[in-house]
Amino acid sequence: MGEALHIEVNGSPRDYRSGSTVADLLRELEIKTDRIAVELNLEILDRADFELRSLKPGDRVEILSFIGGGAFLIGGQERGRSDV
Repeated sequence: MGEALHIEVNGSPRDYRSGSTVADLLRELEIKTDRIAVELNLEILDRADFELRSLKPGDRVEILSFIGGGAFLIGGQERGRSDV
């Protein structure tokens, strides 16, 4: 494990292990990947890339959790389709 790097997760600063992937972050946060989307520095990632994409200092990660009815969570707040 390398030294800590500074990233932002859903708008909140966070120190995380260098050399980690998006998948590592999701596992540590105990987030299942079946009903989420991940945006890394304004790029929506394909689920298959979670294990491949390494986190770098200054990365901005947004984790969107989808819920029934087409609504989803942004930064912990529920948004409907008309809110986007």
